Amino acid sequence: MAERLTKTGARNVFYGGSIFFFAIFVGLTAHSHWYIRTTSTDETALTDRVARGKHVWERNSCINCHTLLGEGAYFAPELGNVWVRYGGHDDPASARETLKAWMASQPSGISGRRQMPQFDLTDQELNDLSDFLEWTSKINTQKWPPNDAG
Repeated sequence: MAERLTKTGARNVFYGGSIFFFAIFVGLTAHSHWYIRTTSTDETALTDRVARGKHVWERNSCINCHTLLGEGAYFAPELGNVWVRYGGHDDPASARETLKAWMASQPSGISGRRQMPQFDLTDQELNDLSDFLEWTSKINTQKWPPNDAG
C-alpha cells in the first residue's frame, strides 16, 4: 500500500467526488421541483387576479419590508399567513374588506410604530393583492411561519 496519495489517485478522488456530488445535486433539485409542483402549490388556483396581485406586490416592493413565506425583509410582519390571521378561512369577504381597509388607512399616524407608506392602490389592485395573499395562505408551507403572529 502506498504511503501517500499519488497525483493520479488525487485526480480520481477529485473527479469521482465531483461527479458523485453533482449527481446528488441534480437529484435533490429534481425532487424539489417535483415536490413543489405536486404537493405544496395548487396551480389550478392561479388565476389572472392572483397574477395581477403578485405584480402589485412586486411593483410596490412590498418584499423590501415584509416577508412572504420567510423570504424578504424582517422589518414588517410576515404576510404568508395574513389571510388566516384576518379570518379569511372563516369569512373571506370580511377578511378582504379588513385587508383593504388596513392598507387604505396607512400610514396610521400612531406614534412609536413603524409606518407603512400609502401606495394609493385602486380598488382593483387591492382586490388583486388580497387574492394573491389568499392564494399564498393556501400553500403547504410545512407549518411556516412558526407562530400565528407571523
